[in-house]
Amino acid sequence: MISFLGEYESTVDAKGRFLLPAGFKKQLPQDAAAQFVINRGFEKCLTLYPLQSWNPIFETISQLNDFDPKVREFRRYFLNGATQVELDSAGRLLLPKNLIEHASLDKDIVLVSAMNKIEIWDKNKYKEFFDSFTSESFSILANEVMNPKLNN
Repeated sequence: MISFLGEYESTVDAKGRFLLPAGFKKQLPQDAAAQFVINRGFEKCLTLYPLQSWNPIFETISQLNDFDPKVREFRRYFLNGATQVELDSAGRLLLPKNLIEHASLDKDIVLVSAMNKIEIWDKNKYKEFFDSFTSESFSILANEVMNPKLNN
């Protein structure tokens, strides 16, 4: 199972490419190909899945009931824009233009570990996200999420 730790800054060049930080490359399994699926995130960011992390998710989505309108709606939204990408010889990934627009990515980006995937944020939007979150609100959220008594 792939898992990532860390937060790294990078830049997007004029062609929409960015260098995958060495810190994340080192965390990829040796046998993992340099192939990924990039997709819209749940917030205004992008999500970069190593193919090994994407395949089980895609398999689960493929087995959902086509006759359920909520399933069809979910599939359309979740898979909309999903694109397979791979590292070039210089270790860069190409961001599709429609996904750059979705996440409002500018030149400076932040890549953030999200368990078995990596989130890609515009640097300013990422800073705004955390600036709007107080330590008290984080404490309350942590208690709600991590306290098993509250989840029952």
